[in-house]
Amino acid sequence: MGETPRSSLRVTAGLGALSAYVWNTGEAPHYFCKVCGIHTHHVMRGRTDTFGVNMACIAGVDIYTLADIDIVDGRHLAFD
Repeated sequence: MGETPRSSLRVTAGLGALSAYVWNTGEAPHYFCKVCGIHTHHVMRGRTDTFGVNMACIAGVDIYTLADIDIVDGRHLAFD
């Protein structure tokens, strides 16, 4: 996940396909695609002026060319 200021996040396509999951306090909603289920972004808990962004959802970003980043596919988690 990358981080970006909340004010600079702009969804350019598929806004209607997003669904939010909101936990207990409502402080940090997580957004998912209703069609495929991918986690796209979320408000950072305790830092609500910031979003965590799934880099694989950004047009033009090839996550496989990023160095020193653990890449997981949802089935093979990179936990220590």
